[in-house]
Amino acid sequence: MQTTFTDEQLADPGTARANEILRACVHCGFCTATCPTYQVLGDELDSPRGRIYLIKDMLENERVPDEKTVRHIDRCLSCLACMTTCPSGVHYMHLVDHARDYIERHYNRPFSDRALRWLLARILPYPGRFRLALLGAKLAKPFKGFLPDARLRAMLDMAPARIPPVSRNDTPQSFPAQGARKMRVALMTGCAQRALNTDINDATIRLLTRLGCEVVVARGAGCCGALTHHMGKTQESHATAEKNIRAWTREMAGAGLDAIVINTSGCGTTVKDYGHMFRTGPLAQQAAQVSAIAMDVSEVLTRLDLPEGADQGLTVAYHAACSLQHGQKIKTHPKALLKRAGFKVVEPADSHLCCGSAGTYNLMQPEISGQLKARKIRTLEAKAPDLIAAGNIGCMMQIGSGTALPVVHTVELLDWATGGPKPPALALGVAAQTP
Repeated sequence: MQTTFTDEQLADPGTARANEILRACVHCGFCTATCPTYQVLGDELDSPRGRIYLIKDMLENERVPDEKTVRHIDRCLSCLACMTTCPSGVHYMHLVDHARDYIERHYNRPFSDRALRWLLARILPYPGRFRLALLGAKLAKPFKGFLPDARLRAMLDMAPARIPPVSRNDTPQSFPAQGARKMRVALMTGCAQRALNTDINDATIRLLTRLGCEVVVARGAGCCGALTHHMGKTQESHATAEKNIRAWTREMAGAGLDAIVINTSGCGTTVKDYGHMFRTGPLAQQAAQVSAIAMDVSEVLTRLDLPEGADQGLTVAYHAACSLQHGQKIKTHPKALLKRAGFKVVEPADSHLCCGSAGTYNLMQPEISGQLKARKIRTLEAKAPDLIAAGNIGCMMQIGSGTALPVVHTVELLDWATGGPKPPALALGVAAQTP
């Protein structure tokens, strides 16, 4: 794609990176075949290629974003399926992230949009606040029909029937390895996950220590910054990311780290990109060091000696989170681990398509998100599984809100198969043999 940025414009690192990405695009349109919003809406401007044209025009002309441009970019899930499909290596993630930052700085959104985005940015990254909000949403659910905004109704729907207790494992501490220590790792405990499902971090710690890892929860680490990053709130996202970088580099400089383990794939995609996000600042070296050892929990488990389990007598439908399969290019590890642990693994049709969760997307674009959720659940249930497994809390909440099947994190099943407790979600009706 030909671009006409001036030397002055290219002096900005974000614009220079956008220029590189735009020039890599050859207009082939392969991305439209795997774009969920294009599949649902059928509008070229709701495809990656269409959004690329809009972003190019906006950035080159330094145009104040108009409502049309913002609407189509807001509809992007950032599922990154287009990056998996693209034969030219167009790094759409960096391009759309820069466009969102530009929109945030130059577009005056309607008051209701500004208020909602402000509210989400002030609640979701903070587990304590999020818990209070979930409690309020649970109390307000009976009055959902009186709310005029579909987005507010979607927020109430998000509230789980049961708000889990606070986990003692979330505080800064160290968990010793059982037996000979093979690795020393820092576990990213996250933010939303600590309010929505505390069983995931607990299972991760049990499993890793059982397999010979010393697990550290670093003091000062918290939200990865993804939620605000994808809203274009760069200053806020970088502030939270910086806290993580400083917390983990302290551990690296102290007793050392072999890996930073992340069990929420949406967070993993962002942490692995810290090196790019901070490439021009004083934390460039430290951010690159953090990104270099950041790993999804499935990557770490493939390096450890996971015991081969007996047949569990359960069929697991594996949902591949977009941030894992497209953002991190991890496709086989979770399935191979589940099979090794004794589960029968099946995959739904069109497993490359998003479930519609995408961070805060299901709250800000509930209609499109709802259509994607319904399709994903149909394809999962068509496999007649006993349960559904995923590696991302957002996907788990999204899918779990529309199916009667238990939805659990992959690591919960692996923990159970190697001696841990049965995942609480399975205690509600799945008959299974206890390992």
